[in-house]
Amino acid sequence: MLISYSEEEKIFHLKAADMSYIIQICDDGKIAHAYWGRTIKNINFRNKSIISTLNYDPKVTSFNMDVLPQEYPAYGTGDFRSPAYHVQLENGSTISNLVYNSYKIYGGKPKLEGLPATYVENDDEADTLEITMIDKLTGLNVVLTYTVFKNYNVITRSTKFINYGREKLKLLKVMSASVDFDSSNYDMLQLSGSWAREKSIYRHALVPGIQAVDSARGFSSAQQNPFIALLSKNTDEINGEVFGFSLVYSGNFLAEVYVDQFLKARVNIGINPFDFSWVMTPGESFRTPEVVMVYSKNGLGDMSRTYHKLYRNRLCRGLYRDKERPILINNWEATYFNFTEEKIKDIAKAGSELGIELFVLDDGWFGKRNSDNCSLGDWVEDRNKLPNGLHKLVKDVNDMGLAFGIWFEPEMVSPDSDLYRKHQDWCLHVSDRERSSGKHQRNQLVLDLSRKDVCDEIVRFMSEILKNANISYVKWDMNRPYTEIGSEKLSSEHQRETAHRYVLGLYRVMDEITSRFPNVLFESCASGGGRFDPGILYYMSQTWTSDCTDAVERLKIQYGTSVVYPNISMGAHVSACPNHQIGRITDMETRGNVAMAGNFGYELDLTKLTEEEKIIVKKQVEIYKEIRHIIQFGDFYRILSPFEGNETSWISVTEDKKEAVVSYFKVLAEPNILPIRIKLQGLDPSTMYEIIGEDMICSGDELMYIGIEVPRETKDFSSIMWRLKEV
Repeated sequence: MLISYSEEEKIFHLKAADMSYIIQICDDGKIAHAYWGRTIKNINFRNKSIISTLNYDPKVTSFNMDVLPQEYPAYGTGDFRSPAYHVQLENGSTISNLVYNSYKIYGGKPKLEGLPATYVENDDEADTLEITMIDKLTGLNVVLTYTVFKNYNVITRSTKFINYGREKLKLLKVMSASVDFDSSNYDMLQLSGSWAREKSIYRHALVPGIQAVDSARGFSSAQQNPFIALLSKNTDEINGEVFGFSLVYSGNFLAEVYVDQFLKARVNIGINPFDFSWVMTPGESFRTPEVVMVYSKNGLGDMSRTYHKLYRNRLCRGLYRDKERPILINNWEATYFNFTEEKIKDIAKAGSELGIELFVLDDGWFGKRNSDNCSLGDWVEDRNKLPNGLHKLVKDVNDMGLAFGIWFEPEMVSPDSDLYRKHQDWCLHVSDRERSSGKHQRNQLVLDLSRKDVCDEIVRFMSEILKNANISYVKWDMNRPYTEIGSEKLSSEHQRETAHRYVLGLYRVMDEITSRFPNVLFESCASGGGRFDPGILYYMSQTWTSDCTDAVERLKIQYGTSVVYPNISMGAHVSACPNHQIGRITDMETRGNVAMAGNFGYELDLTKLTEEEKIIVKKQVEIYKEIRHIIQFGDFYRILSPFEGNETSWISVTEDKKEAVVSYFKVLAEPNILPIRIKLQGLDPSTMYEIIGEDMICSGDELMYIGIEVPRETKDFSSIMWRLKEV
């Protein structure tokens, strides 16, 4: 078993691949956090140096609760740090006092009710611990669920609240997990940004007080990602301890670190309590989303690869989990809304001739959609653009040898649409308040997915389109934050449940659609990477990484995204130059080398390529088909960071270490410099590797410890890709 319990010491010891997590039940029933870190094989539980923080006396009244490291701390009983939960009684008070009641240990991992989560395929892959705590006065039961994976340094946590009392309870704050550290001598790492600048890496020292990342936009957001990590001071990609927290949730979230008066750190992560509450009548329950906690003793890179493997193999699902992803051409930046059926077929034909495998028809194919100010909700093909209908267009593209994909934005409705004119109550809104739908909201409103009838309609129209044409790919977009968050169907005391009920409705819709069409590759998009989170990956195994397609900006975006998310989850395209977002001119080779670090494709007008460009594109397509198994399923190592200098480098290595792809990028050329060497990572030191096309054979230890020389470049935005293969 991966989880053991000492009745004498009242100690739970959770062991993952190379990690221990220890919990102790105190004499007064409090559940204390003892340890999280490197594996401890044999513990003398009477060794006070190991669990000194638990050496407290409940009879001592001064500050005892304010120093006890706890597994799920409450508000109002002497702990003045930020609590893990907050509950309001019918009398208006907000004090509760949870104590230990019982535990259960079993093999495997349970599904979470209505929520995405990591999973196991066999019960021997993981063990689960459930600890039940009770508040005797109110009848509130809280079940802390821990799952330990056998082959990963991972613990997942979730919390379930059950009202066994006689009165209503209102949940005000419900964190998925809380962890108390015995120090605050850590740096906090977060992934922050904005539209077109998603997931920049920020690292800063912890200081007394609260430091947090959060979203109150209705979804996880481009501004913050539902992830933080604590890093020991010496940590880099290869060295140092890292504690990662990744929330499997797509709505409003909070990840906070509270540093107390004794310079101890507490991490809380879960649903954002801002504008949230949840009413539980007697007998009702509430389940929090899952948080995936990763420990690494070998730096940030090891943490990332743990997340990559777990999310690739035990979060993503379906046909495409283990299948190579196709190379696509998307017409968006080629045509925007201004296209005809013939133009679409011309682009598809050009793609077919270049070896591309999938054509994706983006926004503008339905209703009267000639701009972004109308027709969302009216999902019927525009016969002015597609006179022979969608079905015929799909068939014609299929006859060219390409699969066909299509764009939807199913969660939205335009005020100028037949759907809105018929069902004005179907959007999120507050009675008598103006409904924001201007330019910054992309002239659209958000459908109220907390309502079953709205969810049923989305499932109906999407199913009808997908079953009537041979569609192999869906780009599922979502292009605005949520404002006036309210629902006409909910009573006043339930209005602050709307945002979370929306997410639950979204998950139900996604689950039903992806289950009905298991052979379709679904890609999520939210103005680019605005909803790039583990919750969405459970339903859709890849995400459009950013609306910014500039290769130089993509270095930072894709590098930052790789901190948590695997390459196979990142959509990455070669676009036109000058770039449509920032106007930069970058050569086709560099644009291709950047995009080939993810799920590769093109987003430009292939019919306008020069003959020279066609040769380059055809060669890129051929190369990616040869290396995509390495990129999509290999181990990813970051070598040089675009956040720290003028150069970027990374390498993907197959699991058996027989093949690798190395990429190097230099943003600005420099005069009068000597050649540099970059030291590769992840190779087998004893293996001899051929550097394809270079007439060189080198050992793995030479490439990692001496390095590979980078030729001097005399132009800006340059790049090199090396392919390594075992001799």
